[in-house]
Amino acid sequence: MMPTVALAAAVGAGLGSLLACIPGLHVYNALALFVVMLTRGSISAPAEIVVPFACGLIVAFSMLNTLPSILAAAPDESAFFTVLPGQKYLAQGRGYEACLITALGGMGALLVLTLLIGPLVPRWLPAVRAVFRPHGHWVLWSVVAFMLLSEWPKPMGMRQPGWRALAAAWRSPGFGVLTFLLSGWLGFIVIYRSPVPAEMAFQNLMPAFAGLFTLPWLVVNIVSRVTVPRQRTDPVVPSWSSILQGTGAGLLGGSFAVFFPVVTAGVGGLLAGHATSLRDDRAFLASQGAAKTVYIVGAMMLLFAPGARMVRGGGAWMVQGLVETGGYREYGMALAALAIGGAVALLLFSPLTRLFIGLLHRVGCRVLSWGALIAVVVLVGGLTGGGGLILMMTGLGIGLIPLLFGARRMNGLGVVMLPLACIMSGHGPRVAGWLGLL
Repeated sequence: MMPTVALAAAVGAGLGSLLACIPGLHVYNALALFVVMLTRGSISAPAEIVVPFACGLIVAFSMLNTLPSILAAAPDESAFFTVLPGQKYLAQGRGYEACLITALGGMGALLVLTLLIGPLVPRWLPAVRAVFRPHGHWVLWSVVAFMLLSEWPKPMGMRQPGWRALAAAWRSPGFGVLTFLLSGWLGFIVIYRSPVPAEMAFQNLMPAFAGLFTLPWLVVNIVSRVTVPRQRTDPVVPSWSSILQGTGAGLLGGSFAVFFPVVTAGVGGLLAGHATSLRDDRAFLASQGAAKTVYIVGAMMLLFAPGARMVRGGGAWMVQGLVETGGYREYGMALAALAIGGAVALLLFSPLTRLFIGLLHRVGCRVLSWGALIAVVVLVGGLTGGGGLILMMTGLGIGLIPLLFGARRMNGLGVVMLPLACIMSGHGPRVAGWLGLL
């Protein structure tokens, strides 16, 4: 069985690494196609192939999707927080170094997950979960409050005091709150009155996320005709102290995000950065890579953990109906596949990054963005139909607000945080009624 598991994990990791290089494409879209083919009988595979293939696919994507996030500025909801320091490195011709630091942070987190945390999860997580379960709603509301209140007014230079100066200073936080509320309204529509066909209900959020987080950067790249400076790809000697510090912070943030429902890797990374006072760009990039890996990979690990089965993230939601979970056999397969997939992704990092940079210099960011835009529209339309395209375009309008007015793009996570915070507090149906959705 072990050779089959290793081969399936390696194949999944190879495919996930290639998909990670496509701007705007999320691994869950590819996983959705795999799930549809399995459930409709187009293909068949035993658990020894399905589990390691899915794990390899996801772990490789989590480690390498930083390439388009930094080099082409097309982040998804788990990676967009790396764009600010990543763009600084990109402007200096050090995009390769930024991607490497983020990947090393992800690899460090994966080692801790598979070698240390993984064996302890079945024993300790049920007790921890029982303690925190009654408190999920107020923890989520606290995260929302911190996320909105931590976006301080931005100085607008020297000007006379008065209402105009106050309005200018609060311009970006105000539009951040507006983005959060509008995306939350979109989330209520997705949950209570989704236009996506019922047979594709497990992809309800995909069009909204594509519109909120993927399309805005692609549209800006196309409209602004952005050019990428020549990037250096010579060997880099990383600062291991910064990477270790960032990996530790990312482990904290990612663990918080994967344990509490709705909190994502970007939010977990934000909280960890504030809690550990990260100031160094390299430590910050490593922390985001670690947080993202813990969030995406940890969700798959928790799905299979005996005695502690928790469904977190879109990948776990799609895989849970395909195979039996909760047994030590499947858990061992998942841990082995995650380790193998991470090793394959790390081996593929350098050649794929150099290939991506070469392609970026050859055809330009604008052409890549056009290709990614067409691919995302075709994929969303093919999987979710006209209703999904309407959701995506609505999300695009909301997702452009923070880009145009200098607010945090993270506020678009209101699409899941606001409706689920209301639902967990027992007020979801009441708010949906106020919005005319019931």
